[in-house]
Amino acid sequence: MKLTCYSLIIAAIAAGAFADLHTQGVCIDTPGSGVEVYNKAATEKACANYRNRNTGSEQWDRCPDCTLLNEKDLLYYCESKDRHIGGDELNYYCKQNGAGDSVAW
Repeated sequence: MKLTCYSLIIAAIAAGAFADLHTQGVCIDTPGSGVEVYNKAATEKACANYRNRNTGSEQWDRCPDCTLLNEKDLLYYCESKDRHIGGDELNYYCKQNGAGDSVAW
């Protein structure tokens, strides 16, 4: 029974460690009243910053496959097929490039 409990705890911790890794993300502004406005310029710059990032050995420390893609010329977003985009890290780059926040999925 102890082994099962420890296995569940380890699985929960491992899931938490990878829970904030994403394949796509954008920068947004929040002007108020719960409104979120897409920030294309910040998204483009943040994606380039993340692609050049090399801060350690964790999966989110580098994003060699970060690519700026677009959906019907309306929404440009940063994509990492190998799930290198960390939510906190993307948010940092978005804010450094003039956005108020970020959304990653």
